Amino acid sequence: MSALATTPGQSRPLAYLPVSLFGSVMGLTGLSIAWRLSHARFGVSLAVADGIALLAMLAFAAMTIGYLTKLVCAPDAVRAEFTHPITGSLFGTILISLVLLPIVIAPVSLVTARSLWIVGTLGMLGFAWLTVDRWMGNRQAVVHATPAWNIPVVGLLDVPLAMPSLDLPPLHGLMVLCLAVGIFFAIPLFTTIFARLLFEAPMPDPIQPTLMILVAPFAVGMSTYVTTISGFDLFAECLYALTLFILAVLIGRLRYVARCCPFRVAWWAVSFPLAACSIASIRAASAFPSEVNDAVALFLLAGTTAIIAWLFARTVVGVMRGELRALI
Repeated sequence: MSALATTPGQSRPLAYLPVSLFGSVMGLTGLSIAWRLSHARFGVSLAVADGIALLAMLAFAAMTIGYLTKLVCAPDAVRAEFTHPITGSLFGTILISLVLLPIVIAPVSLVTARSLWIVGTLGMLGFAWLTVDRWMGNRQAVVHATPAWNIPVVGLLDVPLAMPSLDLPPLHGLMVLCLAVGIFFAIPLFTTIFARLLFEAPMPDPIQPTLMILVAPFAVGMSTYVTTISGFDLFAECLYALTLFILAVLIGRLRYVARCCPFRVAWWAVSFPLAACSIASIRAASAFPSEVNDAVALFLLAGTTAIIAWLFARTVVGVMRGELRALI
């Protein structure tokens, strides 16, 4: 997606590195959480979850080093990416990574997990405020309304997910704030993006995979709502039903993308939404045990694992071949 912005200094070290690649950390972390939940529901080994968590932490470290290098060597490229009406939203992937990673880090180091979560939470609150202020203060072009717009504000839904793992003092008000803002803004943003898809020219092929982001507010919203109220009620069931419906629609749409759009790092945009759907399905199967719910959960977990494994392997191969610039 960073290809949409003109980024000066392309010849400098890692000036081409897109911030959107932090989405790989989100996807790997979400997959690790899904496998951890499947340990409680289906009794699978925790070794899989721990292995994926390690990959997520290594990916975060690599991306942090890489993007800091870009910041030092090509600050104008970072500035252009941040001020762009589409790619600017993707800086939220860094902050969401910081609030998700504590879930998998907490069993190893509670202090580190809490520290990352606090930094990520403060960053998300500030970034959400800044984004809404920017939207309200400047006229926006409908053509810029893409699924990535969900990340800065609806991304607040990710903040409460780690809280049960961190053994923090009661922060119910913060959980409600993030849930309320995330759900409230998800509705007009979904409507705006859907209208853009209906009445404007199709999105460019390289960013078609970001359509999968549209399912994330409902999948993550369900998990956050259940975490906040410590239960599973009718509203949670409605969010899960919406998750499955929108996922079915988007999978039907994205089956054409592979034909028109060769692999790009933008494909990582499908990873976290799919992981969020897997997490939601396992939570639903745990709340309402049945063969059907278990089958849906296992199907989504297996499919998500296969897709993210392919994305990871293809990205590593591309980096080893020196193709990363060409895959942006």
